[in-house]
Amino acid sequence: MESIRRQNPQAAMMSLEAAAASARSGFACLFSTADEYESALITERRAQGRYAQSRRSYWPLALFVGCALIVAGAVLLLV
Repeated sequence: MESIRRQNPQAAMMSLEAAAASARSGFACLFSTADEYESALITERRAQGRYAQSRRSYWPLALFVGCALIVAGAVLLLV
């Protein structure tokens, strides 16, 4: 602080403004919204292969066959 007092006030003010601008830039966010951040995050994870397409799921087909068998059994019981 002693060195700041020895400088002229204009130089001290410019030095403080530069330090404040530098400090503010450290907290700046690259994304203006959370949606932009999430989109960039998903894009980066896809590029890394984290969201690779897995084998086709057979659950929908199995559920359909199960429901069809239940309906067919109910119809046979009622006839």
